[in-house]
Amino acid sequence: MNAPLRLGTRGSALALAQSRLVAAAVHAATGREVELVEIVTAGDRSSAPVLRLGVGVFVSALRDALTDHRIDFAVHSYKDLPTAGHPGLHIAAVPPREDPRDALIARDGRTLTELPAGAVVGTGALRRIAQLRALGLQLEVVPIRGNVDTRMARVLGPAADLDAVVLARAGLARLGRAGEITETLDPMLMLPAPAQGALAVECRAEDIDLVESLAALDHAPTRAAVTAERALLATLEAGCSAPVAAYAEIAEGDDGDEIYLRGAVISPDGVRDLRLSRTGTPADAAEIGKALAADLLDAGADTLLGSTE
Repeated sequence: MNAPLRLGTRGSALALAQSRLVAAAVHAATGREVELVEIVTAGDRSSAPVLRLGVGVFVSALRDALTDHRIDFAVHSYKDLPTAGHPGLHIAAVPPREDPRDALIARDGRTLTELPAGAVVGTGALRRIAQLRALGLQLEVVPIRGNVDTRMARVLGPAADLDAVVLARAGLARLGRAGEITETLDPMLMLPAPAQGALAVECRAEDIDLVESLAALDHAPTRAAVTAERALLATLEAGCSAPVAAYAEIAEGDDGDEIYLRGAVISPDGVRDLRLSRTGTPADAAEIGKALAADLLDAGADTLLGSTE
């Protein structure tokens, strides 16, 4: 019982920063020491676009280490997790979410609307590429890979070749780089990815004591918001592979807390952009997500499959 808990993590600066935050919280809640165990994933070995690598590319090696008992628990960026559960594993905690919005880092401190026509903007997510194109700002949007430092260097470094990049604000905040953001993008312009900014703390379901200990880190409003967003994504994945965005907020209503979920499906070329919303109670988070996905499909979300470049 006194042996340190082994926390599996990717070796990137952001993954390590996120895992250290969770390790400190686990130690504070349980008194147990936590040691980080770096696991190399298929996504870390490849420079190919994430879209080509497939869902779960940053997750499967960590889950293998869990099932093989090489680690006791793992920390994931929740948006990287496949929507289907993994047999024998359990999301024991979803800690409080960092700001889920996207952020712009541009030369000369510019905002998105201050970028000139023809400016080259880099980002790694098809969701962001599609939404930037949908804005009609005459920007050249290009896909990029690499860690946060690598991407930022392409705008701010001596060999800069981009006018701006769009990254998740949460990652920049966790790395202490939020001061370099030139604009935090309004979700009305750039709706986040489902579960962006949230972490998932996963362990083996059979480790009952650890499941109970890690539950001390769980933040119910964050879990409800992420549940709604991922239920929307899971429902759409069966009928639509176009870029999907979702953002749920929990607010106090007349009869208790309410959940307000916005969802969008955008054609990759940005020509068509479907955006709808639903409200309900946090207890019904999953059903709200499924219902909003059905609304989007009824509105023609599945027809966006043919709207490619």
